[in-house]
Amino acid sequence: MHTMPTHRLSLKALAIAALAVCAALPQARAQGSGNYPNKPIKLIVPFAAGGSTDIVARIVAEGMRSTLGQAVVVDNKAGAGGVIGTESVAQAAPDGYTVGMATVSTMTINPHLFTRAEGLPAKLMPVANLVTMPAVYMVHPSLGVTAFEAFVAKAKAEPGKISGAVPGLGTLGHLMLASFNETLKTDIQIVPYRGAGPALNDVLAGMVQLMPDQLPSAMAHIKSGKLIPFVQASEGRSPDLPNVPTFKELGYDGLNQLGISWFGIVVPKNTPAPIIKRLQEAAVKATHLPEVQQRLKTVGANASSMDQSQFPAQIARESLRNKALLDKAGVKPE
Repeated sequence: MHTMPTHRLSLKALAIAALAVCAALPQARAQGSGNYPNKPIKLIVPFAAGGSTDIVARIVAEGMRSTLGQAVVVDNKAGAGGVIGTESVAQAAPDGYTVGMATVSTMTINPHLFTRAEGLPAKLMPVANLVTMPAVYMVHPSLGVTAFEAFVAKAKAEPGKISGAVPGLGTLGHLMLASFNETLKTDIQIVPYRGAGPALNDVLAGMVQLMPDQLPSAMAHIKSGKLIPFVQASEGRSPDLPNVPTFKELGYDGLNQLGISWFGIVVPKNTPAPIIKRLQEAAVKATHLPEVQQRLKTVGANASSMDQSQFPAQIARESLRNKALLDKAGVKPE
């Protein structure tokens, strides 16, 4: 029986292996981070269209189209207070083509509020904190106060008489009012609603006297004189509210930090580091484009100036703070 010499067999095997490697290279490159991105990217927004997160996402997505050279397509997956959309990001392929919008509530409140969201942050990688949005505390004109000191004095003089609307139990608005009560030793009655819309309607009708809200959704009612702002949570006074002091300048830094919302992006946990770096650079660059900054300003938001290496630590720190606040407010996970 004739056998092929072993060295020829190994050469033949090597040649076949080399061909296989060459054939696989373009595919490997396409899947790797070398020419990422080479197709559109999906940006999942875990809330309905038209809300603050969606508005910010669409502005950022437009900017990233030019810094990444690929379309960034916004996909709204609302439900369960942001949990459903965040879950879909965590379950996506870690290839950089599914990115999620992350907020204070999805990353630092929901994991302590909903049992199904408990392990979600561990399945995600923070990429960048992109945008911050101030909040404003406003009252119905019938309350008869326009200044911070006057409001606090009235709230202390009439414990339990003033009521404040919040979008739901355990929401950021709820934590803000509970912290206000604790810090300033007031006794504002907290009234939880099913969403910010119904809460705002009752404040506008004067059925509830007070509401903390994000600046973009509050601004129209402030400009029309239907609601009166008396303090804001912001790094500096908003150009739209130059006469309204910040908690920071009044000496309440904790309340100031708690009230500033942020919007960032996250990816599934095992996304390769070069892809994360590419996304981070493109996203930060996008928020600093003059036209993006202009659009953010028109909705009352600002491009974040934070050192992005600090973003994971910020999430961890705020998660601990918000868990303590939820526990203090007696909100149990559901």
